[in-house]
Amino acid sequence: MVQASPAPIGPPLGEAAPCFGTDGIRGLAGAELTPALCLQVGYWLGRVLEAEGPVLIGMDSRSSGSMLVSALTAGLTAAGRDVWLLGLCPTPAVPLLIRRHGAAGGVMVSASHNPPEDNGIKVFGANGAKLSSERQSRIETGLRGELKLDDAGVIRGYGTSRTSTDLLDDYRQALISSVGTLRLDAVPIVLDLCWGSATACGAETFRALGADLTVLHGEPDGSRINVACGSTQLEPLRSAVVERGAAMGFAFDGDADRMLAVDGRGRIVDGDHVLFLWGSVLQEQRRLPEQRLVSTVMSNLGFERAWQQRGGLLERTPVGDQHVHAAMVESGAALGGEQSGHILAASHGLCGDGVLTALQLATLCHDQGIALSEWLDRSFKAYPQKLVNVIVQDRTVRKGWSGCEPLREAIRTAETTMGDRGRVLVRASGTEPVLRVMVEAADSESVNHWTEHLACVADQHLNAA
Repeated sequence: MVQASPAPIGPPLGEAAPCFGTDGIRGLAGAELTPALCLQVGYWLGRVLEAEGPVLIGMDSRSSGSMLVSALTAGLTAAGRDVWLLGLCPTPAVPLLIRRHGAAGGVMVSASHNPPEDNGIKVFGANGAKLSSERQSRIETGLRGELKLDDAGVIRGYGTSRTSTDLLDDYRQALISSVGTLRLDAVPIVLDLCWGSATACGAETFRALGADLTVLHGEPDGSRINVACGSTQLEPLRSAVVERGAAMGFAFDGDADRMLAVDGRGRIVDGDHVLFLWGSVLQEQRRLPEQRLVSTVMSNLGFERAWQQRGGLLERTPVGDQHVHAAMVESGAALGGEQSGHILAASHGLCGDGVLTALQLATLCHDQGIALSEWLDRSFKAYPQKLVNVIVQDRTVRKGWSGCEPLREAIRTAETTMGDRGRVLVRASGTEPVLRVMVEAADSESVNHWTEHLACVADQHLNAA
């Protein structure tokens, strides 16, 4: 181990230092994600960022947010960085404002779709993309006390912080400008803002385009964010759309970087459908290079085969919008995303933005003079798919699940039995203590049988005493 000089923000965390998951660092606020940890994350982030300029910090509505923002601010200013506090905002506002104002980087304090008692830290670099794995690794090294201060960048005095909530006007205007001259005059739409980040701008932007709006859970409430609402619980939105006779509805997660929709008949429009429909428009406009869409291993087989029938190419990546982002940059793809509702468009900065995606979907429908339900009828027929979360508390066991021979043998048996009419996907969650077991097949009987069987095998052998 490299002996580090003591940092001016407390002792290193050693082996207790957290690791970045698929979407930053998350944990129970005050217990796992503590002010002491945030202080050090802020400090080491300030040291490893290469660019000059301020660091922007946004947050969702969670009650623990201001506590953690204060600690991050203290760490960043101790590292010589100026901090601009954006306050309540969607995650995609942070990278947009980083690029627009030449910031060195940014932080979003949010646990996305997790319950109110959790919180998290998402970190962005000067280009507005999620911080590279190499920079994340350097922060982790600093947290463990294994990074020499001389190797971590130069401190230039101490930074200052300022409130910069006025910058969100730039983000709101960017949302409205994203649809050009298209409007939503008198279109009945329901929004579920889930007491979270979308309350900062969601209703305002739709009303600015003329929508006849109904808003659910429309105020920031840190004790109820994501509770029985939003993109993880669509029943309130579905009921409101059907009862009101709305044309469509949109639900966001806690930090509004993803969105799921409901058509006028109450049917769910997930990220795969959004990619297929939006991609079809871009394809017809000859604005889709190589007819390529980028998605993850979670995307439905029905989606892939329907897109191939249109002459398109579906490139799959591991789960996580950072993997989609990297593949899009490498291939020059115009559109990509995840089944869960993270959608990235090259024309809008390659950042998952739930509100922007909802505006695009709504205005495209209205411009073509068709209802979302009619448009959905033109989409693909999804294969039955089931996902079971198996709780595996031991992180080492969870991450090393592929070394469990009984589970591997059960997967091989399932894949052999289903052949090309189905598939199995097993992966360790990067944000929760669970192993995700998914089965997809042409018939629901196979899906139910193999999902339950594989989940049982995983629980029996991975949680053995």
